[in-house]
Amino acid sequence: MSELEFEETSIDGSLSRKVKDITAGFIGGATQVLIGQPADLVKIRLQTSTTPTTSTQVIRSVLSNEGALAFYKGTLAPLVGVGVCVSLQFYGFHECKRQLLQYSKQKELNLWPQTYIAGAFAGLVNTPVTAPVEQLRILSQSNIKKSGSPLLETIKKIYKTNGFTNGIYRGFGITLIREVQAYGVWFLTYEYLIEWIQRQRGYKSRNEIHTPELLAAGALAGNALWLSSYPLDVVKSNIQSDKFGSDSKYHGKVNLAIADIWKRQGWRGFWKGLTPCLLRAVPCSAGTFASVELALRLMG
Repeated sequence: MSELEFEETSIDGSLSRKVKDITAGFIGGATQVLIGQPADLVKIRLQTSTTPTTSTQVIRSVLSNEGALAFYKGTLAPLVGVGVCVSLQFYGFHECKRQLLQYSKQKELNLWPQTYIAGAFAGLVNTPVTAPVEQLRILSQSNIKKSGSPLLETIKKIYKTNGFTNGIYRGFGITLIREVQAYGVWFLTYEYLIEWIQRQRGYKSRNEIHTPELLAAGALAGNALWLSSYPLDVVKSNIQSDKFGSDSKYHGKVNLAIADIWKRQGWRGFWKGLTPCLLRAVPCSAGTFASVELALRLMG
C-alpha cells in the first residue's frame, strides 16, 4: 500500500471500512482476554484483598483451593464483552480520527492532542459495555469459592435486588474516567511508536512494519496505559467488588472507596497489584494491537 493509499484509507468513512474496524477490534479483544485472563484474576485478588498478600501467595492459593481452571473464572463475560469493547474502542478511535481529519482538513492527526482525543473518545464509547462486563468479571474473580452462580443468574440477582444504576452499572462514573484517560494514553503511545518506527526504518506506510515491531509497540503502549491510570482502576475494582445493599462499604461512592483505601494501606494501596498488571499488559496489549493491525491488512 502506498503512502497515498494509506492516507485515503485513514479518512475512508464508508460502511465497509467501519465494519472492518469493528471486526478487527473484536478479534483483538478476544485475543486480549485469552492471553490475559489468568494474570487479571491475580490482579483483582491483590487489589481487593483486605490483608497483605503477594502474587505468589495468590497463585498458590488459587491452585490449592480452586484448581488451575479457576484462573479462567469469569471468562465468558469478558470473552464476548471485551471483544465488543475493543471493537467499540477501535471503531471509536478511527471514527473520531476521521471526523477530526475532515474538520481540520488534515491528512494525518497531530499526535498531541488530537490522537489523545481520539483515544479518549474510544474509551468514552465503550464504557457502557465495559462497566457491567468488568463488574461481573470482578465479582467472579474476587469470589474465592470453587463454584459460583451462573452468569445469567448473577445478572438477574443483581438487577432484582439493586436495579440498573446501583446494580448492573455500579461504578460507571469511575469506569468512565479510567477509560477516557487510559485509552487516550494507549492510542497516543502506540501511534507515536508506530510513527517513530516508520521514520527510523524508512517505511513508506505502516503496512510495511513487521509483526515483531507491532508487538513491541503494543507492549510499550500497554504499560503506558496502566501506569497512567492504575490508581483509578484500583478504586474501580474496590467499588465493583463491594457487597450490595446494607452490607456495602462504599455504596458506589468514589470518595468513600478512596478514603478507605488510603486509611487501610496509604498511597501504596492505590498501586497494589501493579506488577502482575504490567506483566499481563505486555502480551495482552501487544497481541491486541498486532492482531488488529494484521486483521485490517487481511481485510484490506
